[in-house]
Amino acid sequence: MSSNDIIVSLDIGTSKVRAIIGEINNGTLQIIGVGSAESEGIRKGAIVDIDQTVHSIRNAIEHAERMVGIEISEVYVGITGNHIGLQSSHGVVAVSNEDREIGEEDIVRVLKAAEVIALPPEREIIDVVAKQYVVDGLHDIHDPRGMIGVRLEVDATIVTGAKTAIHNLLRCVEKAGLHVKDLVLMPLSGGQLALSKDEKVMGSVLVDVGAGATTISVFQEGTLTATSTLPIGGDFVTNDIAYGLRTMSDQAEKVKLKFGCAWIDEALEETTFKVTRIGSNVEKEFNQVFLANIIEPRVQEIFHLVKNEVKRLGFDDLPGGYILSGGTVSMPGVLKAAQAELQTSVRIAIPDFIGVRDPGFVSGVGVLHHVMRSIRPRSNNSGGAKKPSPRKAAPAETASKPGFIERMKNMFSEFI
Repeated sequence: MSSNDIIVSLDIGTSKVRAIIGEINNGTLQIIGVGSAESEGIRKGAIVDIDQTVHSIRNAIEHAERMVGIEISEVYVGITGNHIGLQSSHGVVAVSNEDREIGEEDIVRVLKAAEVIALPPEREIIDVVAKQYVVDGLHDIHDPRGMIGVRLEVDATIVTGAKTAIHNLLRCVEKAGLHVKDLVLMPLSGGQLALSKDEKVMGSVLVDVGAGATTISVFQEGTLTATSTLPIGGDFVTNDIAYGLRTMSDQAEKVKLKFGCAWIDEALEETTFKVTRIGSNVEKEFNQVFLANIIEPRVQEIFHLVKNEVKRLGFDDLPGGYILSGGTVSMPGVLKAAQAELQTSVRIAIPDFIGVRDPGFVSGVGVLHHVMRSIRPRSNNSGGAKKPSPRKAAPAETASKPGFIERMKNMFSEFI
C-alpha cells in the first residue's frame, strides 16, 4: 500500500476521540482502520485540560496504527464549537492568462480576494467556502476552470473561529506528535457526507447530538448557511439516569448504552437490569420502562431546544427536514422522539462504509469525504500517513491555503 493513498481524520469529541484511516483508490474512499479512545480533558465540546486531551489523542492514534500496521504522522483535524462563525464575502479578480482561460491560479486568487475582510483581532479565518462563481456576469457557476472570461468573481462564505480555541486544538494535536495537515469544519464536511444534493438545495438541518454538545447546521441552496452549538447532549441524559437510579455516572452510562430507550412505548417491562446505588453495596433492580421514563423527557427537551434554535437562526419549515447524527441518536427510540417534537420529516444519517456504520462516525468520516473531494480534481494522491502530498482544493469547496500554517505560527507567537 502506498502511503500517498492514505488520509487520516481526527475527531476530538466530548466522550470519544476517533482517528479514522481512509484509503483513496481511483477516487473512491475506503475506511481501512478506526482508532477510538475515551476522551479526557473535554467538557461540552471544549478543551479544558491539554495533557489529558493529548493522552486521549495518542491512545486513539496508537489504536488505529495497530489496526492497520502503519505509522500516522499527519492528520486532518475536525473543528466545531460555539465559537465558529460564518460571514459572507465577495471576491473579484481579472483573469491572468493571455488566452483568457480561467485556471487554478485564478481560482486561488479570487478566493484569496474574498478573504480580505475586517476581522476582530481575537478571530482567525479557518476556511473559505465558495457558494458560486461569476464569469463576466454569468452566475451560478460551480467550476469555472477552462472557461473563457475576463472578470472572475466569487460569492463565498468565510468560516472563522476564536484564536484561543484554534490554538488549543492545534497545540493538543502537535503535542501528541502529529502534524496538522489542515483544519476541516465538521458541520460542513458532515453535511457533505450525510445530506443528499436535493436536501442541501431545498433546505435542511443537520443535527449532530454528541455527548457534551449538539451542533446544528442549516443548509440551503447547496451550501452551509448557518451553524450553532448548544451545550447539551448525551451526557445530560446520563446525569438524569444517575440521579433517577441513585447510582454513579459510570454505571449510568453503561445502563444507557445497554438498556437505554428514548421512547416509552418501545420499552419492555420484562427487560430488567441491576445497579448498585450510591451509599450502599446493595443492588436494586429496574426495568427498561422505568429507564425510558427518565430518558424520553430529556431527549425531547434536546430536540425542543434544537427547534427553537433553528427558529432563532431565522429558519422554519425547511422542506428537507432534519437529519440526525452523533452517538446519542443511535439509542433506540430517539428517531420517534425527534419526530414527535420536531413535527416534520426526520431521519438518521449513517455512513455507508464497512466498520463505521454508526451515526457517531458521521463527523469523522465526513472529514475524510471532504478531503477526498478537495484533492480529487487535482491529484490521485492524498495525505495522512508517512509523507503525503499537499492537499489541493476543489474550486467549489474550499481554497487551498498555503499560508494557513504560517498564520497559525504567527498566532502562536502572539500567545507565547
